[in-house]
Amino acid sequence: MVDLIFISDSHTQHDGLNETIKEFFNTYPEAILIHSGDISYKGRLGEIQSFLTWYSELPFKHKIFIAGNHDFLFEDNPYIIKRMLRDEFPNLIYLEDSGAEILGLKFWGSPITPWFYNWAFNRVQEKISHHWDLIPDDTDILITHGPPYGILDKTHSGLNVGCRSLLNKIKSLQNLKVHAFGHIHEGWGTSLVDDKVFVNSSVVDLSYEIKNSPILIKL
Repeated sequence: MVDLIFISDSHTQHDGLNETIKEFFNTYPEAILIHSGDISYKGRLGEIQSFLTWYSELPFKHKIFIAGNHDFLFEDNPYIIKRMLRDEFPNLIYLEDSGAEILGLKFWGSPITPWFYNWAFNRVQEKISHHWDLIPDDTDILITHGPPYGILDKTHSGLNVGCRSLLNKIKSLQNLKVHAFGHIHEGWGTSLVDDKVFVNSSVVDLSYEIKNSPILIKL
């Protein structure tokens, strides 16, 4: 059995998770920790540095993360990010339309979300499917910043704002066990659809205050 702990959308509030994360580690010390993006508020270098320092010092052996639509530095200056990860935080796994295999599970991560006011990693519908086509057919754990359409993607106004083409891709992934994301803060929770577990692990609410706990999934 493999334990997976999911968080997302910490938006510079990561220090507020310290006690909760400590409790999870004490109970599940071998778990894989996964952050589904929006580690910052405006994607500034200082915000990114603060999160990476915090995340790298967490005691979990395996720590995966992706960027989100607030994390501009990852898209605007990827060379800085690559250098930081290589030289300062080699114990972190960053995925950007890329994958990793841990404990026999195949992970794939992407920061891409549908176009919304020109935030980071936004793509128009005509181009977004290209990113989903990169997802390998044998993916076990998919990590995206945004949700698929109709699954934990409802806003406070009642609109479903997930990506339809991502949902179509997911239907074709026969090995997929878990799809983790965030982005829609009010969509926190889990859902089981067609034997796949969907996880919206946004820890903050619409006021960017920590309200939700990390989510544990056992495989």
